[in-house]
Amino acid sequence: MRKTLYFVTGGAASGKSTFAETLARGTEKPKIYVATMQPYDDEMRAKLTKHQSDRGDDWTTIEAPIDVVTILKKAQPTDVILLDCVTLWLTNVLLADHDVEAACGELVNALVTCRCDVVVVSNEVGMGIVPDNALSRKFRNMQGKINQMIAARADTVITVISGLPLVLKGSCDLVSATHVFPAGKV
Repeated sequence: MRKTLYFVTGGAASGKSTFAETLARGTEKPKIYVATMQPYDDEMRAKLTKHQSDRGDDWTTIEAPIDVVTILKKAQPTDVILLDCVTLWLTNVLLADHDVEAACGELVNALVTCRCDVVVVSNEVGMGIVPDNALSRKFRNMQGKINQMIAARADTVITVISGLPLVLKGSCDLVSATHVFPAGKV
């Protein structure tokens, strides 16, 4: 059985996570949601609770702000993993003062060698103005680099814009010119 690496990207609040969940559900495999968000305030905790409720009870959620590689290495071929999202993971790695280049290489290698289907979510952050400080520029540059690394190795790359998915590489049966999300799901 061949495993597939999907890469879903787009802007903030574009509908990419909802679309990624749809991809994972379509595999009809046990679903593992790898969450990289660290809920530092009430708003983020409420968002996390809502997302878990929206996904339902048929998902196993693993919180992994930094150590995603271990989870990918332990995955079973019968699973599907949804990694949401690389952008927050990269933020966590940067702020923890890890070797960012090495961490990115390890993550991409783990995604490629993982034994199960993986759906990866990441933001496109380089379409705006040049940030005014060194840390923000480093983040933007590394986000662009890791997105390119994952896209190069992914079987299917999809961008989501205004809730509409567009296949950039590979193919996806869920994407059509008339694809729309169910009301209230975006």
